[in-house]
Amino acid sequence: MDDLKQKYLAQVADAGDEAALEAIRLAAVGKKGEVALKMRELGRMTPEERQVAGPALNALKDEINAALAAKKAALADAALDARLREEWLDVTLPARDRRQGTIHPISQVTEELTAIFAEMGFSVAEGPRIDTDWYNFDALNIPGHHPARAEMDTFYMHRAEGDNRPPHVLRTHTSPVQIRSMEKMGAPLRIICPGGVYRADYDQTHTPMFHQVEGLAIDRDISMAHLKWVLEEFVKAYFEVDGVDLRFRASHFPFTEPSAEVDIRCSWEGGTLKVGEGDDWLEILGSGMVHPNVLKAGGIDPDQWQGFAFGMGIDRIAMLKYGIPDLRAFFDSDLRWLRHYGFASLDQPTLHGGLSR
Repeated sequence: MDDLKQKYLAQVADAGDEAALEAIRLAAVGKKGEVALKMRELGRMTPEERQVAGPALNALKDEINAALAAKKAALADAALDARLREEWLDVTLPARDRRQGTIHPISQVTEELTAIFAEMGFSVAEGPRIDTDWYNFDALNIPGHHPARAEMDTFYMHRAEGDNRPPHVLRTHTSPVQIRSMEKMGAPLRIICPGGVYRADYDQTHTPMFHQVEGLAIDRDISMAHLKWVLEEFVKAYFEVDGVDLRFRASHFPFTEPSAEVDIRCSWEGGTLKVGEGDDWLEILGSGMVHPNVLKAGGIDPDQWQGFAFGMGIDRIAMLKYGIPDLRAFFDSDLRWLRHYGFASLDQPTLHGGLSR
């Protein structure tokens, strides 16, 4: 054993690369190595001889393995040192234009609308993308028989047999954030809730995952007039026009009463959208006064407080403003598309400096 020890420790010390080290490992402690062959001889020894030879062989194997590991680490350190001496990079050099990143239109529009609503006193609220069906449906006054709760429209999380926890879903809107914000902050309240949402739909204007922003304002004397003013100011700022006409059409949403869908006056002359002129109307969002049941679910007394809410698709208004024809392209990860529609990373949208440049 002493001869084996000296032999392999010397070979390990002289190994010049990892390939040579692996060959030594196989010859010494591999399944067919010399140490393994010695261990097979233990079966032919007497119990007294095994008590001496067994521990000695194990100690030999451990010592060789330790020498191999140490040598491997030393070779790696030496390779790294050589590479560091050969390679260098001046981090103060300017980046090459072709390697500059761009901001995705979704991120850009999210920053734009955040800047607009911040000027009107709205803060940003966030919440989990996976939520219970209570927050996603029940707290928003959506009854159990509502079509939106069907599995053909909503992604339900798998539950193991015997799991008694409430059902969880990939949120279908950012409205659960409104409930959580009411629970946490109470009233008065003024927030927007941007984020990703999920629905089982896929075509030129729908994808299974998309982005929404919803707004909520709660106070003692809020009315539909306040809602109209907020939306008019938003549309003028977002589309960067001086005037805009909005049309409120009566609708029905379980979480608002009364409810209204909102259209903007526009024209499509030459295939280009122009907001605030023309004879066409384009639906952009849904809105209404918060239903008393929703206020109760958020822990707010509807006899003392009232408010308005609205919601719109971030992807959709990005398509309208920047002339992007297909929603699916937002999620294709095509660098050519992003270079064409992307925004300079250092251009932060502000109302005084301009939203889009």
